[in-house]
Order: sequence, then structure tokens, then C-alpha cells
Amino acid sequence: MGITIKKLLYYLVKSRNKIFLLFVTLYILAAAYIALWIEPQTFKSYLTAVYWVFTTLATVGFGDYAPVTDLGKAFTILLYITGIALVSSIIGKIIESVYLIEKLKVGGNMKYTGKNHIILIGWSDKSKLAIQEILNSDTTTDIVIIDNLEKAPIIEERLFYVRGDATDQETLLRANFPRAKGVIIFADQTTQDSYATKDPLLVDGKTLLIATAMTSIEEKMDLSIHVTAEVINQKHIDLFKHVKVDEFIPTQEMISHAAVSSLFFHGVTRMYSELMSRQCREGMYEVPKQAEWRTYREAFLDLLNKGATLVADHGDLHINQKLDEQIPDNAQLFVICDKETLSRLSSSHPK
Repeated sequence: MGITIKKLLYYLVKSRNKIFLLFVTLYILAAAYIALWIEPQTFKSYLTAVYWVFTTLATVGFGDYAPVTDLGKAFTILLYITGIALVSSIIGKIIESVYLIEKLKVGGNMKYTGKNHIILIGWSDKSKLAIQEILNSDTTTDIVIIDNLEKAPIIEERLFYVRGDATDQETLLRANFPRAKGVIIFADQTTQDSYATKDPLLVDGKTLLIATAMTSIEEKMDLSIHVTAEVINQKHIDLFKHVKVDEFIPTQEMISHAAVSSLFFHGVTRMYSELMSRQCREGMYEVPKQAEWRTYREAFLDLLNKGATLVADHGDLHINQKLDEQIPDNAQLFVICDKETLSRLSSSHPK
């Protein structure tokens, strides 16, 4: 019942604004017609009369047109008395609308209508760092955050906020999930802080529900959107076998592996950080397979001569053990190089 009353009030307010706008438009058109009827020699055309009414109501008064008869002057006074109040009301409504839109945007209650954006689910220090990484490395892609915070955690030009539960398909649709470039699901920070030390399954279970909602939308709309999910425990990845998640980030295992490796191979964590960060000179990038590359050896040597090192095909890091094998058509080749080399490779071998 409460929802019905709210909707009714909303439509009444919306209809009232439409009626008011229609009234003001008719008022201006009628005033212009009367002005032209009173002084046809002064205004000469209906468009000129409309222009004069606008400048008069806006109190601009350029002075290029002005009534010369007593009736025309009396009409101008009447126009001032009745019309300026209408213009003030319009300006007030415009300011109010801008304020309401900004309030809705900051509060996460507006639908995102863009496309090719990146959706980050869950606000935390990790998602904050991810936002900075995206903003610094990509100057065009928008970012949409989904969380249950009362207002947007960060105000940025290319950052948008949708408030809601990401396990709800309606929330995903408000974030325009069907037209997104990709999604990153971060482990729920609230759940993690409360329960992770006792039962990581609760954290990864929330991630699974979100992935399930996304998979349902993709299947209904025949979509294929790249989804990366953070899981607390790598053993829980098997629980995701019935949903579509392209890549997993096992937090506990990655941190533990990096920590242990740093004891035996000093400086290895610095190398990991540099490879994963877009701010350093060298990074890991994907390059398309070229027609002249028949074997991994040919691709390796060609890329090496151009300043890049071939390191993997999909997740296979054993390129050096199969250099003479044929490169499959569906290969996904990754190299380590700097941005300048990547730019040269992209320009010489456009996709």
C-alpha cells in the first residue's frame, strides 16, 4: 500500500510539472501573438514577437524592440507583473531538478545508461585501488560501483554509483550490466570483517549468489560479459562450476604464496607488484596472434626482436618448453613489455 501511495504522489508531481511547463509555453506564445496584434509595425513577424517576449520576461531587455503605443506599453507592464514570476518559478524548478538529479546520482538511485563500462561490486580498499588503477590507465572507460552505502564513496567525473544488492537482478540492470565491458566482484567487505576468520564460505557464498544473478541475465539475453571474482578460499572455486565466471582471484592463496616466495627469493614481491601495476614501465599485456607466426618459437623471436617477451598462452606459462609446437587459432598470447613497445606492436599489427 505504501509503495502505491508513493508512486501516485510521484506521478502527481511529475504531471504537475508537465502541466506547468505547458502553461508557460502557451503563455509565451499567446503573449507574442497579442504583442504582434497590438503593434504589427514594431514587431513585423511572429518570431520577432516571441523573441521580444523572451527577452522581456528574462529581464534582459536588449532594447532592439520596444512598444511605442500606449496599449503596447500597458501590455508590457502587464507582462512584467505576470510573466517575471513565471520565469522565476521556472528557474527555481530547474535548480530544484538539478539538485534532485545530483541527490539521486550521489545516493545511487539513478540508472546508469552508458555502455562499455566496468562494474565493480563491493566497496573496500581493494576496489578503491582498482578504481585509481582504471582511471590512471584508461581515460575513457566509465566505472560503476554497486554497494549498499548511503552515498557514493568517491566523486569522480567517470565514476557512477548504484545503490542496491548485487544479488538482485534489478540492481544489476540499473548498473546496465548487459552493456558492460566487464565486471569485478570483490569479496564482501562487511561479511569478510565479520565472519571470514570463522567461515570464509559465507563470504564466497555471497560472491556465488552475485555470479548466479549475472549468469541468469546473460543466459536470458544471450550475452557474454567477462566476469572476474575474488574468492577467499581457492577450494570454493569448484562451487562456481554452474555459473559463468571467467577468472578467479584466490586472495588467501595469492597472499600466502607471495609471502613465502619473498623469503626464498628476495625481491620477488616487488616484481609481482610491478607486473600487476599499470604505473610501472614494464607490464603484462595481451597481443593478438599474427598470421606469420606458425610456432611459438617464431612468435617468441619476432616479439623479442621488437622489445617484448612472450610469456604465456592463456594461463599456460610453459611456452619455453614447447617452442616448436604450432600456435592454435584460439591462442591468447601474453607478453611483458613497456607501453611504448605495446603501442608499436598494436600499430604494426592492428586487430
